Amino acid sequence: MEKEEIMMGRHSLSHVLAKAVKNLFGEEVKLGIGPAIEDGFYYDFDSPNSFTEEDIPKIEKEMKKIISHAEPLERKVISKAEAESLFKNEPYKLELLSELADGEEISAYTLGDNFIDLCRGPHVENTSKLQNWGYKISRVNGAYWKGNEKNKMLQRIYAYAFPTKEELNDYIHMLEEAKKRDHNKLGRELELFTTVDYIGQGLPILLPKGARVIQLLQRFVEDEEQKRGWLLTKTPFMAKSDLYKISGHWDHYKDGMFILGDEEKDKEVYALRPMTCPFQYQAYLNKARSYKDLPLRYNETSTLFRNEASGEMHGLIRVRQFTISEGHLMCTPEQLEDEFRKCLELANYMLKTLGLYEDASYRFSQWDPNNKEKYIGTEKEWNEAQSSMERILNDLGVKYEIGIGEAAFYGPKLDIQIKNVWGKEDTLITIQIDQMLAEKFGMEYTDKDGQKKTPYIIHRTSIGCYERTLAYLIEKYAGAFPVWLAPVQVKVLPISEKFIDRCNEVKAELEKYGIRVEVDDRDEKIGYKIRSASSMKIPYMIIIGEEEINSNTISLRGRRNENVSGLKLEDFINRIKKEIDDKVLN
Repeated sequence: MEKEEIMMGRHSLSHVLAKAVKNLFGEEVKLGIGPAIEDGFYYDFDSPNSFTEEDIPKIEKEMKKIISHAEPLERKVISKAEAESLFKNEPYKLELLSELADGEEISAYTLGDNFIDLCRGPHVENTSKLQNWGYKISRVNGAYWKGNEKNKMLQRIYAYAFPTKEELNDYIHMLEEAKKRDHNKLGRELELFTTVDYIGQGLPILLPKGARVIQLLQRFVEDEEQKRGWLLTKTPFMAKSDLYKISGHWDHYKDGMFILGDEEKDKEVYALRPMTCPFQYQAYLNKARSYKDLPLRYNETSTLFRNEASGEMHGLIRVRQFTISEGHLMCTPEQLEDEFRKCLELANYMLKTLGLYEDASYRFSQWDPNNKEKYIGTEKEWNEAQSSMERILNDLGVKYEIGIGEAAFYGPKLDIQIKNVWGKEDTLITIQIDQMLAEKFGMEYTDKDGQKKTPYIIHRTSIGCYERTLAYLIEKYAGAFPVWLAPVQVKVLPISEKFIDRCNEVKAELEKYGIRVEVDDRDEKIGYKIRSASSMKIPYMIIIGEEEINSNTISLRGRRNENVSGLKLEDFINRIKKEIDDKVLN
């Protein structure tokens, strides 16, 4: 079934829901709006009584009854006066009517003999078309009328809806699995991060285990970048507004920045950095450059600050302070394609090593020529930059979608996207082509012919935002990280107190090889300790008791239902070291 047909069916079901509620709860219930959404539909109601869990099966039963009667959904075009008369007892419909321009076409849909709703449509012609659909009311939430907190709070009934009952069941199963993997829930249970209301939204606290995973990722990234010719810089977290005025951030990104000071009162106003590029350019500008210096690659593990809207923030995926593997590369036009390819190879290598490559998709984010005030540069400059990127992407065989209006204000970009467990897509890695900021900062090099020229700049991340990457890894592996990334790789469990000394000896031996290990020396039964380690997704458990002491061996329990007795400690060390060194994925 085509998407348009699916959305039409969902929209039609929202009318069936509205009629069912009216039938059950009477004319005291006033209608808001009821659109189709990505996984179903909702309808807003103003009711004197709160809808309860007990009401949901009654409403679903009434919906089924309406559908079984094969009631027609018929469109009527009416005048504004007729509409105001029809909806005289529906204050929210009257408000919508008052906002329509004079002469604008008004349509309403009848459902059977006793229900009419103000709506543009389209809808199925008869509820018999909905007979085989799968639908289920999922929840009732509060929602301000028109999304404005100054308006009255209505009751919003959400429902899932799909063309078949099988699709509905599959979707509900997917949601149940998503709940198990949701990083916002699982990350807290596994003691990776937490949030505190009085610190603020979008400012997570990384707990020791989460901080360890981030540290491992950062070391891995910086070492890999160094192998590939990137030079590490360290730049300030803030700068005077003067810097951002040169780069254009002050004019085009100010609302997304945290400003320190008052422009009207203070001589100098500072802002926390939302990106690193204008800072790293100063390293390039530190001395005169020749074509022999290029390509020049600067990387930095950068902490950035962006004033995200409160409704946009979600766990570790969208935050206000984050750390990113940022880099800027200055090159000649002749070097541009090869350097872009190397940036993409680095990004893909990172995704493959982490096991995220198969989940990624590519978007060529372009400017919107109908909204030029969002960008710096001329149409000619944008066309040149986008043509260069298009040629490079096609030469490299990258399969991408186009995102109009999604470019940065200074250049087009390739966004590597990943979906979270709920299906919401965000950018993890970005590679951009830019010549405009180089001109703004007066960045030049002397070419072979002795002429001063402006370099191309590639902005890139190699793994993206570390917090977002951690979120995706939690969800990808349901918290059971590959051994090389696990914050605790081995848990040593004594069967009783008298074996603790031997457990500490095993711990010390493992630590000689850099293996992250803990001893559970609590006064608890061994079964409890095993369940506890399993719940924390520890890759390996070593169990020490009388038999292991006498034979100078260990018993091993692996996360993948592995049970081995009589294993020599050195054999286990060789095995786990290889898993770590090879960055083996589960």
